[in-house]
Amino acid sequence: MKQNIHEYLAEFDDIPGTRVYTTSRARKGYWVNQFAMSLMKDENRKAWLADEKKYLEGWPKLTDEQKQALLDRDYDKLLDLGGNIYFLAKVFSTDGQSYLQAVSTMTGMSQEDYRNMMLSGGRSPEGLRSKKKGY
Repeated sequence: MKQNIHEYLAEFDDIPGTRVYTTSRARKGYWVNQFAMSLMKDENRKAWLADEKKYLEGWPKLTDEQKQALLDRDYDKLLDLGGNIYFLAKVFSTDGQSYLQAVSTMTGMSQEDYRNMMLSGGRSPEGLRSKKKGY
């Protein structure tokens, strides 16, 4: 039986705590990711840190929601808006944060608890596996 590609991709949205980076998500977050990559240049990092709102004015294709999420450092929201964690690393690195510091804020866990979970093999496969089915 041939499956509709849109139905297949929609199944990824049912995985709790996971955002699969699909082409649709990539298109949605293109400008978020371009913004993040701009922070690879020292002069851009300095401009961003000096006046974040002014720096964002140079990014007219970012939506207001994306701009606010950047200002709030709401990484969960940025992922929902198409941000890619590897590009967003440029944002939290510019703030002097490590992956551990930034990602632990996205899990609701302390840095120590998140670190220990990852050192123990990551999130358990037991528990909530489907938002729709509740298991």
